[in-house]
Amino acid sequence: MQGISRRRFLAASLAGGAATTLTLTKKAWGAGSFEGYPEGMGVLVDLTRCVGCRSCEAACNQEQNLPEPALPFDDSSVFDQRFHGDQRRRPDENAYTVVNRYDPAQLDKPVYRKVQCNHCNEPACLTSCFVNAYTKTKEGAVTYNDKVCVGCRNCMIACPFQIPAYSYSSAIDPMVKKCIFCYDTRLKNGLPPACVESCPQGVMTFGHRKELIKIGNERIKMNSGRYIDHIYGEHEVGGTSWMYLAAAPFEELGFDTTMGKEPIISNVKEFLGTVPMVLAIWPALFTGFHLLAKKKDHHEDDHGHPEEQEEDKK
Repeated sequence: MQGISRRRFLAASLAGGAATTLTLTKKAWGAGSFEGYPEGMGVLVDLTRCVGCRSCEAACNQEQNLPEPALPFDDSSVFDQRFHGDQRRRPDENAYTVVNRYDPAQLDKPVYRKVQCNHCNEPACLTSCFVNAYTKTKEGAVTYNDKVCVGCRNCMIACPFQIPAYSYSSAIDPMVKKCIFCYDTRLKNGLPPACVESCPQGVMTFGHRKELIKIGNERIKMNSGRYIDHIYGEHEVGGTSWMYLAAAPFEELGFDTTMGKEPIISNVKEFLGTVPMVLAIWPALFTGFHLLAKKKDHHEDDHGHPEEQEEDKK
């Protein structure tokens, strides 16, 4: 390193990480905790309209410059449960959204469900991240900064929808991959995400979240018996930006219907408030070692810098 010893660098990392930990601790469970952006944008997904064409997958792949899939987007064998059993496809580092097929008993046709980050109003991934790698934008998107991520994967554990995926393609730089609502290329410019725009069946409606809730309730009211009387995502874990209408019970379509209305952080903030501060310092230590490891490929070791050795001895 130039002008700074490894020892001083580690000390600075620890101090900065500790300050960050304390700040985020107060933000996560203190008075006036994070309240999300209920005025933000959202998407209402009508599962009664989806035919499983996977146009949304193809659009996402192109918009986000993702690798080509193992099977073409028009290959319906991805829905065959003989190949997958109960383990249906999940978003990962190569696919930020996937469509799965379900066969609920009370319907005479399959139901196709698109899965992606739901962009929670009060994201558990954000409140669980001690380096502040996540941001909830005013437009409603939950975005991720890979430049500050240290690879702890707390967000993967915290997410109630099991969405963040870890990239194993690089052994050096940790990176979490997930849908970002096409924020950089579309959402911040007032445009709908690529998957919404590409859908030929009008499955997804883009707009302000509050208006989408009104639209959803109107569809349920005007089409008696067609829909389950519930908009999934309106209240779950504090509400999400992506919401769903369905004709079959949501639990039969792979949705978790047991998580309740309270944000995840509300269930743990009292416990977190009792954790001794010494336990809150470990993320800073982890951060320091991680940053040192990343610098290793760009600098010679201590044997190549006598001045650093002398500085460390002081």
